[in-house]
Amino acid sequence: MARSSAVSMAALVLDWYPAAARDLPWRRADTTPWGVLVSEFMLQQTPVARVEPVWTEWLARWPAPSAMAAASRAEVLRAWGKLGYPRRALRLHETAGVIASEHGDVVPSDVEALEALPGIGSYTARAVAAFGYGRRCPVVDTNVRRVVARAVHGRGDAGPARTAADLADVDALLPPDDHSAAVVSAGLMELGAVVCTARAPRCGICPVREECAWRAAGRPEYTGPRRPVQGFAGTDRQVRGRLLDVLRGADGPVERAALDAAWDDAAQRDRCLDSLLVDGLAEQHDDGRFALPA
Repeated sequence: MARSSAVSMAALVLDWYPAAARDLPWRRADTTPWGVLVSEFMLQQTPVARVEPVWTEWLARWPAPSAMAAASRAEVLRAWGKLGYPRRALRLHETAGVIASEHGDVVPSDVEALEALPGIGSYTARAVAAFGYGRRCPVVDTNVRRVVARAVHGRGDAGPARTAADLADVDALLPPDDHSAAVVSAGLMELGAVVCTARAPRCGICPVREECAWRAAGRPEYTGPRRPVQGFAGTDRQVRGRLLDVLRGADGPVERAALDAAWDDAAQRDRCLDSLLVDGLAEQHDDGRFALPA
């Protein structure tokens, strides 16, 4: 994309986003970088509607990293509820402890320092820098990659991730100043989430439709490789969730029979229980009973 087109596209997103953005609690002006960090952990592979009430409860209960660090792992896993992928909860708990002890209870603003925290990769680090601190920092998720693939490259979808190239593509779209760049980063993400969607893009209301290479090319179908759609019913993920539901719902340690009743396939159930123990999401007491980790 020519520099003039990139500037034009950024200006359109910058103008559109403040009025069109969904009112999500972690986007509000009074949200701390810690609140943004918690939201990013929770939003990984989990819809916004499921995250919002849990995020609100967590920030009321643990408004700073040190508050969460002082809670037990069992408390954190219970509060995580049914958000899925509960290892995220343990990693966030571990991260809270490091921030409290090594960073003065303040979430770092530097991408490199953020990436050094447990459970934080390149995307999360950049998202916290951009949305928590208003820094100029390209943030690339599935939605942003789709917007760039269409508007910039004229393709129907982004295809396999190309980390360096994806970051360079987004960086080229960002204005030079921190504040505008952070708004455009959020706007690109919102555009992909609510307008330039995978299955039913709403080109008629898209703020960058006049700059969109895909629209100009007649919206050609994407024919490249696609990520396989992952099912849930009958998977180990579902079984692990059932077993954790039993442990979360109990006042104390439970007998093996209570876990056996949660899933009929004994071999799969045993394999999933072993994996929960290995992952630190459950523990077995000396009397043979099972519980959330202390």
